[in-house]
Amino acid sequence: MDYFITIVSIVIAGILTDNIVLNQSLGICPFLGVSKKTQSSVGMGLAVTFVITVAACVCWILYTFVLEPLSIAYLSTIVFILVIASLVQLLDIVLKKLSPTLYASLGVYLALITTNCTVLGTANAVVSQGLDFFQTLVTGMATGIGFTVALILMAGIREKQSLYEIPKPFVGFPIALVAAGIMAMAFYGFSGLSFT
Repeated sequence: MDYFITIVSIVIAGILTDNIVLNQSLGICPFLGVSKKTQSSVGMGLAVTFVITVAACVCWILYTFVLEPLSIAYLSTIVFILVIASLVQLLDIVLKKLSPTLYASLGVYLALITTNCTVLGTANAVVSQGLDFFQTLVTGMATGIGFTVALILMAGIREKQSLYEIPKPFVGFPIALVAAGIMAMAFYGFSGLSFT
């Protein structure tokens, strides 16, 4: 029962209480860059979710069975970045073949997943917290879903902003920052949720 509660806590934390974008302020560049349209936000969210989940699992395996036993855990950041870059390259090839429209709409932000701190931050978090493999898998998925939720909500807000008259100094990026700040405050309200 305790293990189940731990898994539920991981899911709630990844999506709401410890959202990687709105509570930890990681991944702001794609959050603000891709969130202009809902369709591209969904695509980017799914791509990041895939990369975070697979990267967290592969990095956990490498850390647990290779780096730590060989006493070379200090190389973890370099190894993790290589894993993430390989996954993003694979995703780039697949999207270019299967969905050229989505590939074009994501543009440069697809390649920037490699340097997206949400992916590396999650990989580092799962090894530093001492999670087991299933908890690592759940953490990767929940973090990716939380990232996707934040992107989709922001895209919806930005699409609605075009319907209203916004003062000139706030048009564009400034109003996006204001909306992101308000969203972050709203998500901070979930911080009281706890199952332990």
